[in-house]
Amino acid sequence: MLYIIRAIFAILCGTFTFYMLSTSGKLTYGGAIAGGLLGFIAALAIIGIEISMRKVRFKIIFLGIIGLIIGLITGLLLVNIFESVLPSNYSDLSKVLIPLILGYLGMAVSISKSDQLQLGDAGLTYGKASKSPSLGEYKILDTSVIIDGRIADIAETGFVTGAFVIPRFVLLELQHIADSSDPMRRKRGRRGLDILNKLQKSNYPVEIIETDFPSVPAVDSKLIELAKAMTSPIVTNDFNLNKVAELQGVKVLNINDLANALRPVVLPGEEFKVFILREGKEYNQGVGYLDDGTMVVVDSGRNHMNQKVEVVVTSVLQTTAGRMIFARVSDEEI
Repeated sequence: MLYIIRAIFAILCGTFTFYMLSTSGKLTYGGAIAGGLLGFIAALAIIGIEISMRKVRFKIIFLGIIGLIIGLITGLLLVNIFESVLPSNYSDLSKVLIPLILGYLGMAVSISKSDQLQLGDAGLTYGKASKSPSLGEYKILDTSVIIDGRIADIAETGFVTGAFVIPRFVLLELQHIADSSDPMRRKRGRRGLDILNKLQKSNYPVEIIETDFPSVPAVDSKLIELAKAMTSPIVTNDFNLNKVAELQGVKVLNINDLANALRPVVLPGEEFKVFILREGKEYNQGVGYLDDGTMVVVDSGRNHMNQKVEVVVTSVLQTTAGRMIFARVSDEEI
């Protein structure tokens, strides 16, 4: 529908310009046609401006218009002063230049200071007085991190500030997963919807927005475009989305990185108890897990299957998948 409206607008501008010029009697028929084409091209230029403005935050547009109006009004008031001082040759020029210069300055200063101004519930406020988060404090949630569920627990701790943004296209993807014929996908989708319900019932602010990018087919690409438009980070645990977003200059908050950072630091020589759950890949190895899911590979642990034994850390390996601890059975257990 938007494309149709734009096409009608461009055709009407060209047709109306041609009609006005052809009926004025001042131009030939060929000149009227040329004028109609110019009107059509001008309409296309306006449409191009409208498309580019869609990526600009409303706050910047609003403050730019306010600054422009204030600058123009100030310039018009100053024109009367300069008109009485300047020679008559320059008075006409000052009527144009002074409002133009002050209008530009007002708009430029307002836009440059937009980050220090917030559009809160009570109107325009300065600094951090507004209770509602600014766009820079928004964090965009993707489908994977919602299904994962840990984001709800993180929000309840109070360590995260701002507000979570959930685009409508992410909700549609969750609904599509929840309606899947595959039982596993259906279970994951319903879990994601339950997590959203839990987030909305919590005290943490959650906003669902209708912003979409119809020309962008993939949900991950839509998230990156939205993050660019809002200058906000994406919260995810999707490895591929993380890498693609970073390549395009979008900040990413990865839940898995946070989980790895919060795991307890274990140093070689430390002792602790672990339950040997299964055999390892190498001879006589056993594998156990800490409470946070960290894998512990125990040398000589095969003889202690299904037992909780005291182990001594020999080394720690950090991988992209997480942390692995290598240990041996304590001498007391042997």
